Amino acid sequence: MAESININKSYTIKDLPLYERPREKLIKYGVGSLSNAELIAIIIRTGYREDTAIDLAHRLLSIDSTGIGYLSHATVEELTSIKGIGQCKAAQIIAAIELGKRISSRSGEDKLKVDSPLVIAELLMEEMRYLRKEHFKIAILDTKNQIISIENISIGNLNSSIVHPREVFNIAIKRSANSIILVHNHPSGDPTPSTEDINITHRLIDAGNIIGIKVLDHIIIGDNKYISFKQKNII
Repeated sequence: MAESININKSYTIKDLPLYERPREKLIKYGVGSLSNAELIAIIIRTGYREDTAIDLAHRLLSIDSTGIGYLSHATVEELTSIKGIGQCKAAQIIAAIELGKRISSRSGEDKLKVDSPLVIAELLMEEMRYLRKEHFKIAILDTKNQIISIENISIGNLNSSIVHPREVFNIAIKRSANSIILVHNHPSGDPTPSTEDINITHRLIDAGNIIGIKVLDHIIIGDNKYISFKQKNII
């Protein structure tokens, strides 16, 4: 009598040949040798029915045309829409991505000095380039142009009703800012400033001059490119 197949078997990475197992590859050859799917497979650890962990990882990466970029801001609900990804696996993925974001933000004791727009662009590019809505942030600087903190101000289409000087400078004052840099993203990937972007910037500059907190620049993040208002002589 043929042995019955357990369709509920949970496949793991150990079902792969030794030389194809992501964890072993990482240990032997380094993390740079792994694909995005293999990295995700290490995080989620197990597959689902006939799918290995790597199969599930490929399905996750194919949810959206942006691939790994989509996962950077995916929700538990979005991830669990994939068969085989339960709340536990979704939480593991989101937690791993959040750790990467926090490390990337360099929130350690050493303060990062901003001596060019590139510093801010490199700091926030990976976090903001794939966002599907416009996020407005401010980088708060001390008297030496070192970053005290980066604060979220608003989410949504950038307009004067959302980005109000009250919210911007209330946080800046609480953080003892000497100056600030405005930052927001364009979900289209094109960082070219709109008329509204320019108008809001000048409004915030005027408010900052009255309060005594200078607006040094406004940086728009696109898809792996950015524009600095200061470099473009817009301000």
